[in-house]
Amino acid sequence: MRTAHRVEKVRQAEAELMARLPEGALMQRAAAGLAAACADLLGRVYGARVVLLVGSGANGGDALWAGARLARRGAGVHAVLLAPDRAHAAGLTAFRAAGGRVADDPFAVLAGADLVLDGITGIGGSGGLRPDAVPVARAARGSGAVVVAVDLPSGVEADTGEVRGEALRADATVTFGTWKPGLLIDPAREYAGTVRLVDIGIGPQLPSLPEVAAFQHTDVARLLPEPAAESDKYRRGVVGVVAGSARYPGAAVLAVAGALRGGAGAVRYVGPAADAVIARFPEALVHSGPPARAGRVQAWVVGPGLGEDADAVREVLASEVPVLVDADGLRLLDPAAVRARSAPTLLTPHAGEAAALLGRDRAAVEGARLDAVRELAARFGATALLKGSTTLVAATDGTPVLANALGTPWLATAGSGDVLAGLAGSLLAAGLRTPDAAAVAAYLHGLAARLAAARGTPITSFDVADTLPAAWHDIRTAP
Repeated sequence: MRTAHRVEKVRQAEAELMARLPEGALMQRAAAGLAAACADLLGRVYGARVVLLVGSGANGGDALWAGARLARRGAGVHAVLLAPDRAHAAGLTAFRAAGGRVADDPFAVLAGADLVLDGITGIGGSGGLRPDAVPVARAARGSGAVVVAVDLPSGVEADTGEVRGEALRADATVTFGTWKPGLLIDPAREYAGTVRLVDIGIGPQLPSLPEVAAFQHTDVARLLPEPAAESDKYRRGVVGVVAGSARYPGAAVLAVAGALRGGAGAVRYVGPAADAVIARFPEALVHSGPPARAGRVQAWVVGPGLGEDADAVREVLASEVPVLVDADGLRLLDPAAVRARSAPTLLTPHAGEAAALLGRDRAAVEGARLDAVRELAARFGATALLKGSTTLVAATDGTPVLANALGTPWLATAGSGDVLAGLAGSLLAAGLRTPDAAAVAAYLHGLAARLAAARGTPITSFDVADTLPAAWHDIRTAP
């Protein structure tokens, strides 16, 4: 699992460790890891042209010390000092002693650079790049050089993933000690490129509970439901799907498709699209409704393509089993009914639906996704899964927000959310905790989309559903 901590906690951990180490030792660890990552990206260090963008403070110091190491290996290294009077003194001295030079004309050296180290602000920055740094950052990005961010791309918010002004987009980021939330959450994540974590020894000083976490294959494999020898379809769980309408029968079919591949023993469909569901999936159990008369389930999914059937939403929310609310169900939602439930509830909005639920505009939600998903969970007393280029899952119990970026732009296709809803509902019925069911579903869904789109051609939501078994197998068999 990748874990990310807030800047305040990182600073505290660094201070505790520095108190026990020789002066400058922690920065040397960071610089060594940074220089090694740059050497790997360059392939051949001797003769390479490297430019450092150096701000004030420790981030600029990391860049200068790493630049000194590269200069000693034969690279031609120039430093662009954006705050000359506040440059890290020891780092600048070491840089010059190693043969590094301070650039007189930043744009001339950037035009010929092979690699640019972004040490402008790092995790201490807020509110985007300062106006005087913007032309240099633009020149770096337009130079064609590989841009490597030191700890965090300059101009993005470390703790939230927000980008409130101009920022320097990196091809790679070398981060120290722990991931930062902004490296896992869009829009900041898009600026980070490939991320390499360098261990500088602060792990034991960090809180055991991170701010944000991201599942990996081993975490998902541990949670995937697996039938035991004595299992039958009812012991494995039955998920009820209340979806579809005369106008949107396909939503019901897609939700059932996701549910059938989610680990539950049976899928019970309730609604007007029974003929379409049975035609595609004869193994589904169908009922015309209402949900309370359809038979026992261990979890409900309500909302995809539902139209205006508010009674179905109210009836499902009145049940005593976990409920996932998606799509039209979110529009018909009574917040008081959700807060009054004793059983878990999972809300799965995209940014537009989240904006409507929170009374914000869509751009505000997309720009501050971490804040939005937390507010959804707190306001409704429910687990919230905020869909998007990174999917975020927030619970109500103070556990870390779970982030998932394992998707593909090809996943932006009609009906993909219906498949995700059915999949997550099935995992709920199989017995997973609500946050785990949401995060595992998002991971499987994103991986299936990647596998389906591996040829670089457009995919449909059915392609994603049909590839879920391959994604499941990929996770189960990973070394």
